[in-house]
Amino acid sequence: MNTVPSQPPAVLERDQRNSVFRRRVLAGDSVFGTFLQMGSAVSAEVCGRAGFDWGLIDLEHGLGSEAALLPELMALELTGTAAIVRVEAGLPLRISRALDQGAAGIMVPRISSAAEAALAVACLRYPPAGARGVALSARAAGYGGATHDGLAAINEGITTMIQIENEPALADVDAIARVDGVDVLFVGPNDLTHSLGIPGRFEEPIYRDALAAVARAASAAGKACGVLLRSPAELAAFQDLGYSVFVLLSDSGLLSQSARSALATMRGAAPTA
Repeated sequence: MNTVPSQPPAVLERDQRNSVFRRRVLAGDSVFGTFLQMGSAVSAEVCGRAGFDWGLIDLEHGLGSEAALLPELMALELTGTAAIVRVEAGLPLRISRALDQGAAGIMVPRISSAAEAALAVACLRYPPAGARGVALSARAAGYGGATHDGLAAINEGITTMIQIENEPALADVDAIARVDGVDVLFVGPNDLTHSLGIPGRFEEPIYRDALAAVARAASAAGKACGVLLRSPAELAAFQDLGYSVFVLLSDSGLLSQSARSALATMRGAAPTA
């Protein structure tokens, strides 16, 4: 006898792909991404086709807006790259808007305590696991194709990243890591060094100790930890600390770096008058 699937095929495929990414993250596999700050679907597709495991669409500091979000999500989905969205703040409306459009996960900035992390995490999953509004007409639910029974599978594929970027969050990092539903503790180096009173001084012992504390908290809670890399040369040191979720620069940063390097090479090779 024929049965009707709980999800349409396209939604099942996306849920399965998202679940694979989340399982890799929680298993401690190294996953490599880049910030997508240009608000461009073309840039998102280019980075996806380059082979990044995930792209971080930045609605906090990037040039894009919620109006540009859907094309970027679709571009990443086309390449198989997991689309994580950094929302402006851990507010229900900001989180639900990104998820309903089909984000594979959310990065929440400016968290200062385990209580704030728990409130944000609750917005990421449908009841009874969380308090996300149920809108079966949304893109994430197949524009009405998903069933109520299929929402648990969508929940399982959502990757949750909580930023540790200020002193209060650092002080409460063990409790933040233990919040059910937090998958990744993600360090924001610039903000954290400024909060610690050592702006941009990444070799200071207080910052290195903070990085180690985040890694210990994540490991003890069975979670992953991540960080922004300013250069691939930083990778090995962070892996030694236990970090496994990485963002390398941004689409605009990679473009700028490549353009400067190519131009310098050409100028160096050009004959002088």
